[in-house]
Amino acid sequence: MTPMTSAPESRPLLNRRLAEFGTTIFAEMSALALRTGAINLGQGFPDTDGPEEVREAAVRALRDGRGNQYPPGPGIPELRTAITEHQQRFYGLGFDPDTEVLVTAGATEAIAATMLALLEPGDEVIAFEPYYDSYAASIAMAGGKRVPLTLRAPDFRPDLDALRDAVTDRTRLLLLNSPHNPTGMVLTREELTAIAELAVERDLIVVTDEVYEHLVFDGEHIPLISLPGMRERTVSISSAGKTFSFTGWKVGWVTAAAPLLTAVRTAKQFLTYVSAGPFQFAVAEALRLPDDYYSAFRADLGAKRDLLAGGLADAGFEVHRPQGTYFITTDVAALGEKDALAFCRALPERCGVVAVPNSVFYDDPEAGRSQVRFAFCKQESVLREAVTRLGRL
Repeated sequence: MTPMTSAPESRPLLNRRLAEFGTTIFAEMSALALRTGAINLGQGFPDTDGPEEVREAAVRALRDGRGNQYPPGPGIPELRTAITEHQQRFYGLGFDPDTEVLVTAGATEAIAATMLALLEPGDEVIAFEPYYDSYAASIAMAGGKRVPLTLRAPDFRPDLDALRDAVTDRTRLLLLNSPHNPTGMVLTREELTAIAELAVERDLIVVTDEVYEHLVFDGEHIPLISLPGMRERTVSISSAGKTFSFTGWKVGWVTAAAPLLTAVRTAKQFLTYVSAGPFQFAVAEALRLPDDYYSAFRADLGAKRDLLAGGLADAGFEVHRPQGTYFITTDVAALGEKDALAFCRALPERCGVVAVPNSVFYDDPEAGRSQVRFAFCKQESVLREAVTRLGRL
């Protein structure tokens, strides 16, 4: 008789680096909006398309057969040149389109490729908390260790002394997001200067996520890469989705000194390799839109911020007025609520609106336990209806 043996212990299918990550909160809340028919102010995407001339440029590229096959790995020359023109036009920054610009599948891929390229297992990454959710996952996939620098209400300014204290011999890079999602904080020149001086002193690389660069309502956007000592140690990331309201096109880019750019490109080529061929031609045209497009876009979103912020305050929320992005962080403790996640799961049934709990963007959920984020990148009529519904609270 064959002796009975116990079955081998099964190995988890998901590798341990990603074990803490499940379905994103955006997927959960968007599904909730669809099921209940609620107004979705959770996920940050516009409910109208961007400029018609940019959309037509994409159609023209498709019809002319431009980009329908694999585009060049670093991105089409037309777009890389347009990106350098944009950086020079708005910030006085000069980049070589052939060696210092890389086109990616949105900023999310750019962040992932940068982490994979620059981190060794065990390297520490200091990032503002609450973070955009892909930051933690990208650091984990690269084997790094995230070190949060918590931004606290009501103004969400970074504690620069705490930042200095957080740097250790294992710190490899700083991952900064300004304008900051989800809080709407915009770094000042004084804060950026202090961060730059620390990076130079401790020989750190800084990765900057600047996708909301053209949505600053109070203050100004200053690229960290423009400050003294930062040109050779900064990886600057942005994208077309938020600026031109074509988030589904997934066209992003990296600008950096050639050695850093080469490292990021090495990792990126084994992720998507290339993407969004025809859309790259359209984004090249979008970046050359006149100044009045950018100013009108910012003014429109600024008015929508004010509309939603006023409605949320009237409904009883504590409102943290954002300096930039298209998100408003609120506190529901003023409504007698303690748990933002439970509040958001119940909100569609209570009044027909979907929002996102900020607690999921913290390593320590207690830090944002009662914070809720609303997106105002929607039509004015939609926002007015949402304000009416929120008034039922």
